[in-house]
Amino acid sequence: MPAARPAKAIVADVLKSPTPGVKVAVSDIDGILRGKVLHKDKFVSAIDGGFGFCDVVYGWDMHDQCYDNTTVTGWHKGYPDAQVRLDLSTHRNVPWDGGIDFFLGDFVRTVKGREEPFPLDGRQVLKRVLARAATLGLQPMCSLEFEFFNFAETPQSWAAKKGVGPEPITPGMFGYSLLRSGHARDYFNALFSELAAFRVPIEGLHTETGPGVYEAAIVYSDALEAGDRALLFKAGAKEIGARFGIMPSFMAKWNAQLPGCSGHVHQSLSDGRRNVFHDGNPRTAGRAGMSKVFESYLAGQVDALMQFAPMFWPTVNSYKRLVDGFWAPVKPTWGIDNRTASFRVIPGSPRSTRLETRCPGADVNPYLGLAACIAAGMHGIEKNLKLRAAPVEGTNKGGEHVPRAPRSLAETTRIFRDSDLARDWFGDEFVDHFAATREWEWRQWQDAVTDWELKRYFEIV
Repeated sequence: MPAARPAKAIVADVLKSPTPGVKVAVSDIDGILRGKVLHKDKFVSAIDGGFGFCDVVYGWDMHDQCYDNTTVTGWHKGYPDAQVRLDLSTHRNVPWDGGIDFFLGDFVRTVKGREEPFPLDGRQVLKRVLARAATLGLQPMCSLEFEFFNFAETPQSWAAKKGVGPEPITPGMFGYSLLRSGHARDYFNALFSELAAFRVPIEGLHTETGPGVYEAAIVYSDALEAGDRALLFKAGAKEIGARFGIMPSFMAKWNAQLPGCSGHVHQSLSDGRRNVFHDGNPRTAGRAGMSKVFESYLAGQVDALMQFAPMFWPTVNSYKRLVDGFWAPVKPTWGIDNRTASFRVIPGSPRSTRLETRCPGADVNPYLGLAACIAAGMHGIEKNLKLRAAPVEGTNKGGEHVPRAPRSLAETTRIFRDSDLARDWFGDEFVDHFAATREWEWRQWQDAVTDWELKRYFEIV
């Protein structure tokens, strides 16, 4: 990671930029980028004083439908402005938007004359978890990798199709194909080069198995930067794709006959000098060279997965991905370099030893997915949990008696709301609000009449 630049140097660069405005953004509860463009004078005043941003971004869903069951924000509060503090370390220039300067911000609030993090802001939730990890002298290092389908669609063409029959940019099942990536070469290359210029470096980009599907692995960094990069990767891919008449989709499962889209999270812990997951001493190392810290971190994730599940699987559609035989793991099992388990231990060098948490889908809010992974792992370290379960082999061999994940957002949300562990790590206000938003999401599904129902019942019954 490059050294942090002084604030004065960043501001000076912005003021010298030929573009008249500055793009600023936050993440909503679903991990969707929301933002505006500020005049440079407003930007300068916002550096010290912050700026107002309507808190409705935590009071409505991804289609701007206002929740009717939340308390921290809602119609009963009048949707006032919340304060956003710009994080100058997130400064980027957007190469596909004339090089305009760009910053991410954090929501804050004032309570009894003191400024504190806004409890619903996913970036602040992640910061809360990282601060607790720091009390143990540990810094999580992470990266996310996303699978995403790409379609020859625009918002207009997709609306005209009424949500049915999107056209993938290439046909068939052809993973790791240079031939297929060459069919959209300009788009493929633009993702790689323009996102790198946007400070979202991609370590690897290739086709996955499925029509028009790619997988991108984002370069490792500290956890907060990893969350920023993941959020901006998804938003940036959509903006770049639009230029080529391509619509990327990070939906967890768009077609029942095809694999779903993952949002795998790679993690290790640093004590400032080394990766503490690696133990090179055969007398003290655990299985696959895992340190005792690594084993406790992994045990925490196995223990907490179901309590934190809506943070990994946040939509109704998330659970359509959790089916047997389609790569997505469906049980809280672990294995050594085994992609059928939820937790894949990747043994290697002192630098590369890490854990891959494979259960999240591509629809995950990156900040919340990272917060859940790290909180679960740190819970294991704090409690000195032991890794009692044996690693699974093959297709989850050895995990036959492990209960599978619930199949609905409603069920995991009930578990999450009742979890003392979630409240301990994420705070009561966040848990209550996030649970309410997931209950809202479930109600929208319950009220909908789907094409499946029409095909199944319309004529026959």
